[in-house]
Amino acid sequence: MQRRRFTIEFKQQVIQEAKEVGNAAQVARRHNINPKMLYRWMEQAEHTDWKTTDSASKAIAAYTPSPQEFRSLEGENKQLKELLGEKDLEIAVLRDLLKKQNPAYRTKLK
Repeated sequence: MQRRRFTIEFKQQVIQEAKEVGNAAQVARRHNINPKMLYRWMEQAEHTDWKTTDSASKAIAAYTPSPQEFRSLEGENKQLKELLGEKDLEIAVLRDLLKKQNPAYRTKLK
């Protein structure tokens, strides 16, 4: 079976139609192409759209916190890490206690 090649214009037209209809598999059948291929085209189109977008639009899309927000998030992150460490220590102590109370208990807890 010979491999078919599609033009960029055709791919863009099919992708646009699939977005409008909302059912890519149906559009693929209508154009006699494999639905997986259409999904691949759509995924590639998303990545190329980001590459061709101007930097001013990307700056709006990418969120960067202010220095105050960043310090606040760092503090919260530190607090959560400490809490997680305390919980891990508590679990380790409880496991040791369980082993001491029941020496025949050999299952590994994770």
